[in-house]
Amino acid sequence: MDKRTQNVSLIEIILTFAKIGLTGFGGGMAIVALVERICVKEKGWITSEEFLHGLAFGQILGPFSLNVCTFTGHHLRGIRGGITAAVGFITPSFLLVSLLSWLYFTYNKLPQLQAALKGTNPVVIGLIVVVAIDMGRKQIKGGSGLLMALAAFAATVVLKLNAAWVLLAAALWSLCASFYRRRCN
Repeated sequence: MDKRTQNVSLIEIILTFAKIGLTGFGGGMAIVALVERICVKEKGWITSEEFLHGLAFGQILGPFSLNVCTFTGHHLRGIRGGITAAVGFITPSFLLVSLLSWLYFTYNKLPQLQAALKGTNPVVIGLIVVVAIDMGRKQIKGGSGLLMALAAFAATVVLKLNAAWVLLAAALWSLCASFYRRRCN
């Protein structure tokens, strides 16, 4: 924990992640974009690089938006911060999804509801594309970075490889390249 994060209280963590859980619509990448905006850009709790490391870990382990929140909370206050961030993030979503599930199964035949649900899908895709472009501009540096990003894209889209395997391959490639550069210098 460094000086910029040592004064973050558990109350501030739970309130921040409850706000994210309550206002973050659109699933995984849309939530990740909101977490990045609030925790990296607005509050400065975690750096962009640390955030991307948390995102990479989160991709391996399952529901990555929850994992990114937990990672950020842990960065701020250790295990208690991670648990607090996770609970804060999950609680509004749990309550809202419970209510929406009841409403959906009670009123799912209404044409207005069907139309509203269909209208949200393109917006979610647009949010994901904006986040990908924003993160790519910051993190893809040089020809090798662009080549690795394109290879990862091709591996997941064309070859349909699991993201965990792509991340593992990228980590191994980078590790081997680092060892090679050290031996050559």
